[in-house]
Amino acid sequence: WGGFRPGEVVKVLPTKVHTHHRTPGYVKGKIGRIAARSGRFYDPETRAYGGSGLPKRELYLVEFDMKSLWGNQYRGREGDTVLIDLYENWLEPVTASSRN
Repeated sequence: WGGFRPGEVVKVLPTKVHTHHRTPGYVKGKIGRIAARSGRFYDPETRAYGGSGLPKRELYLVEFDMKSLWGNQYRGREGDTVLIDLYENWLEPVTASSRN
């Protein structure tokens, strides 16, 4: 198993998709941290159209800082976070030089 490990910083791909997908628009293009690996599951993006869902995809629990998602519109406490399930095909690793 390769994939991402807990604590690893990732970026959600900003891809615009006009078909069924489970990735919330408000996290596209945002940087988060892998909180946990949830396992491999059938791909819901292909199953929604009668496909087999294969190959199975890795699902991760990704943590995002609320302020980084909502900016000055967020009025909650400093350090508040949200956890979101995201499939591996929506994530890319972040290096120190790509954190912009």
